[in-house]
Amino acid sequence: MSEEKKGIGAAIGSAVGMIVLACACAVGGWIACDMWPKGGPKGPAGFVMPPATVAVRPVELRPYNLPERFVAHAEAVQEVELLPQVDGYIKEIKFKEGDTVREGQLLYVLDDERYQAVVNQRKADLEAAEAEARRAARYWERMQKADSRGITQLERDNAEAGAEKSKAAVMQAKANLVVAEYDLKKAKVVAPIAGQIGKTTAHVGDYVAPSKGALARIVQIDPIRVTFPLTDRAYVNWREDQKAGKTQDRRMRLLLPDGSEYDQTGAWDFDDNQMSLETATIIMRLSFPNPDRLLVPNSYVTLLMDYHKAPELPCVPQQAIIDLPGGKQGVYVLKEDMTVEQRPVSPRETHEGWVAIDAGLKVGEKVVISGVNKLVNGAKVVLVKETSNDDIDPNYKPPVKE
Repeated sequence: MSEEKKGIGAAIGSAVGMIVLACACAVGGWIACDMWPKGGPKGPAGFVMPPATVAVRPVELRPYNLPERFVAHAEAVQEVELLPQVDGYIKEIKFKEGDTVREGQLLYVLDDERYQAVVNQRKADLEAAEAEARRAARYWERMQKADSRGITQLERDNAEAGAEKSKAAVMQAKANLVVAEYDLKKAKVVAPIAGQIGKTTAHVGDYVAPSKGALARIVQIDPIRVTFPLTDRAYVNWREDQKAGKTQDRRMRLLLPDGSEYDQTGAWDFDDNQMSLETATIIMRLSFPNPDRLLVPNSYVTLLMDYHKAPELPCVPQQAIIDLPGGKQGVYVLKEDMTVEQRPVSPRETHEGWVAIDAGLKVGEKVVISGVNKLVNGAKVVLVKETSNDDIDPNYKPPVKE
């Protein structure tokens, strides 16, 4: 056979092979399409996706008590600087720096000999004035009883004036004695309030005077006040709750600077009388017991505000929440036909593994908590039992391997 005829035969055979292969593919595709389940999302060229395996949980009504957090600081309810009210040399110091002192406790004793001498002198002046007053009173009494023919009106007037003047002298002497006794009393410096006393600025033998500054500082530490700023909108809500008597339901707790929780709860003390123009906030003040002095004035703490009895809200596990276009969030809801619906929701902040939903879900509806990454809106699903792991169950504890 010539070379030309051989080439023609090979070309004819190749063409026949291609036709047969094409027919086989068409038949196979028709058979495959006829056998594949109808419905469900389709991939490229009409390919139908198989059902996704997912785990679901019903929307539950659960206590939701996520605390609001505020940066707060402690401050003393009362604080006072001890200023000497008289001058003199310090004779004794009756406290130890850092002590907790009670109201009226003796703290400093000044040399009081000079003030005692003044008191003695004022007492003598008072006695002399009272003696003169008695003499003037007797003289005036005699002048009133005397025969008017034996005395002149001038003598009568002088006697009356002398009696009145002696009374005034007694009153002046009494006032001078009060001042002298006050100065003597102030030679002993006592605590005007109860609290913790700080460092003393003067020592035994030092000369002190009102113009020389404070001797020490006393700060009330139990109870102690904790202040925090509240926004104008939150303040309106607070006042409305207070008017309705709901503020008693709120629980006030503190986190100390080391992160530990303070073991005392606070109570509302009072709120300030004006808003800040710069921050649109108002200062709120709470009162906390401070028997162990863990709260120090001017220190910063974290205030946790929640409720004594937590409100119940529709909640879903945090694994059910997905991100949607436009910055929104949503969940996949299982429908009766075993398909899922992508639904936007209004979630709150995650608390103890659960998310409260303000709108978009009803209690009892089932949401997908496992396999959400494989889903699209309307996808067919097959349910599987949820896996007990730390992604789904916040209280999960892995088994101990022997």
